[in-house]
Amino acid sequence: MVRFITLWNWTDKGVAKIDETIDRAEAFAAAAEKAGVRVKEFFWTVGEYDGFLVTEAPDETSAIAAIAHVARLGNIRTRTLRALDAADMRQVLGKLENAASGGKSRTSHSK
Repeated sequence: MVRFITLWNWTDKGVAKIDETIDRAEAFAAAAEKAGVRVKEFFWTVGEYDGFLVTEAPDETSAIAAIAHVARLGNIRTRTLRALDAADMRQVLGKLENAASGGKSRTSHSK
């Protein structure tokens, strides 16, 4: 599964119908679920962004399609970030280590 954090801001259209924001979030979560994307968390925030959500999907294209669908509705503008957990980061570090050693094992074999 791949994870994404999507930061969002309301558009003028979204603010005009702010009282529908929870219903829209729930509708998005239900639609995303049908497409195989799970909304793990949905938050409204104060500050630079009006909110963010955390999604999990079987692949990147499914996740991106779900976020593109909600953005296309015109109530929010999004910025989406790929999120890595510790297991994902271990894989990255393993590849980094492998690349640094030229693909050779770092263990020494002395006779």
